Amino acid sequence: MAVDYGSREERWSLAGTTALVTGGSKGIGHAIVEELAGFGARVHTCSRNGAELEECRRRWEEKNLQVTVSVCDVSIRADREKLMETVRETFNSKLDILGNCSSSPLLNVQWRNTQIC
Repeated sequence: MAVDYGSREERWSLAGTTALVTGGSKGIGHAIVEELAGFGARVHTCSRNGAELEECRRRWEEKNLQVTVSVCDVSIRADREKLMETVRETFNSKLDILGNCSSSPLLNVQWRNTQIC
């Protein structure tokens, strides 16, 4: 006999929670932003590429997802500090979920060093 677990919305809700997902314009980060926002979380995401980020923001807005965005290179301290200030202001100093999905390509020398280890 099949068990009825109800709808996705009945089982899970992130309404009232806040999330920061770095690297949210593509890949896993993008999927996490959509899932969290789809479950009702207010999400802020960042990316190094402003044009890609703005396109994502537009699509999320069309889907009525609560997502704000900012351009940030998390490898740069000043950008990270600005991101934290933006998130603090956006969420009134309340952050429930952090997803770090930023990445950058590995240089060949970095990859070789990783393989040696």
